[in-house]
Amino acid sequence: MSVKSALYVVATPIGNLNDISLRAIQILGHVDVIAAEHVQNSMHLLSHHGITVKNTQLIALHQHNEKNAADKIITFLTAGKSVALLSDAGTPAISDPGALLVQRVLEHNFTVIPIPGPNAAVCALSAAGIANPHFLFYGFLPAKSGLRRRALTELAAFPYTLIFYEAPHRIVECLADMVVIFGPQRKLVIARELTKLFETIHTCTLEEATIWIDADSHHQKGEFVLLVHGTQIEKKSRISEQTQNTLNVLLNELPLKQAVKLTAEISGENRNALYQLALSIKTDLPTQ
Repeated sequence: MSVKSALYVVATPIGNLNDISLRAIQILGHVDVIAAEHVQNSMHLLSHHGITVKNTQLIALHQHNEKNAADKIITFLTAGKSVALLSDAGTPAISDPGALLVQRVLEHNFTVIPIPGPNAAVCALSAAGIANPHFLFYGFLPAKSGLRRRALTELAAFPYTLIFYEAPHRIVECLADMVVIFGPQRKLVIARELTKLFETIHTCTLEEATIWIDADSHHQKGEFVLLVHGTQIEKKSRISEQTQNTLNVLLNELPLKQAVKLTAEISGENRNALYQLALSIKTDLPTQ
């Protein structure tokens, strides 16, 4: 049974309709209201699993009406009703509508209950074969090339796996910008149509990716997850041993940014180079 005056954030399949949890099916069959990104899409999912919604109110909640829909849902919760939030695919509020609603519900002191399940970024990462334990999920890049390149530039030096979502009509331009900013030899995993009939997971360099994507028009179809390998940090840099020792000592006593700032002032070394060295040192430090 569902909890009164609670919002359930329910993850739904990203392709294969059977990728849904038993708990999600149970919750969807008992809530008073279902707020869906597209009601027809959600009705198809509910019908597939035999979930009856005869006594359930269905409303739309998408990027263009989220504020107004949130007001309506607060009214439902105030009346003691239970509400389930669904996006078209995957986990709501992760590069999908829902974050504003969750924020509003929490501000009104109602309960938010996550029902975990499919997520395209984690799905792709699990099958990418990337050993780096750290990753940064960015989501969708800006649609315009200038803004996209600026965003990529800010991420270029990160040693973490970078995870992006991209739409089929922008994939060619996006990869071209990545070659310019990250360089042609940076490794990449392209995951498309995950859990669907034409699921593809392809590993290559960024230079090879532009060739691969142009080689077959089918390669440009479907929703994409792009996993870019983090930049390789030189553990032994040209920074003097004395400066490295100074940075090590300060990192043991101060936050990273402050340690880098002081080391730069003491040594005269480039602050960006010291920052990258500090990140690599922190990564190598044993956990307490």
